[in-house]
Amino acid sequence: MADPARAARMAQRIKVVVAQALGKIIKDPRVENITITDARVTNDLQHATLYYTVFGDEEAKAAGAEALNSARGAIRKEVGRNLTARLTPTVEFVADEIPVNASHLEDVLRAARAKDAEVAALAAKAQYAGEADPYRKPNEVDELEDLEDDLDAADADDLDDADVDDADVDSEEVDVDSDSEKDADKN
Repeated sequence: MADPARAARMAQRIKVVVAQALGKIIKDPRVENITITDARVTNDLQHATLYYTVFGDEEAKAAGAEALNSARGAIRKEVGRNLTARLTPTVEFVADEIPVNASHLEDVLRAARAKDAEVAALAAKAQYAGEADPYRKPNEVDELEDLEDDLDAADADDLDDADVDDADVDSEEVDVDSDSEKDADKN
């Protein structure tokens, strides 16, 4: 097998040679509107596939395909004369569908842009079902009152906790005193 890079170089050379041959050597008027778009060569350098497009309607495309197939031998002879390969590859012509697919894709993108414009126009006219901000926000006065109430409640809780702590300490002292009195009574 040959190097893939060599096959790619040979494909480019074949593309140029065939394009020149269509313009100079082949005298058929049906090939005037044919453009060679791509060429591919197998890695063993035995087969070349040439992709072409034809400018015109379906009749011109059919006539161009027929002209290329009838001139295949002369084109292969010209390719063999201009290549420095031991064997001349067979030549096969395939209609290139990329322009057709590209135009279809452009139509789809154009339709998508139109629908996006419609949606944007509807969004610009849209109104909220309720308020602009659906979340409930308290008034500033209510917030201040709530903060004051929270602070008062927190202060009251702190005072109650301090009273409870003091009461716990007093009861412990009482318990300690009563325990010491009991011990003294036993003695």
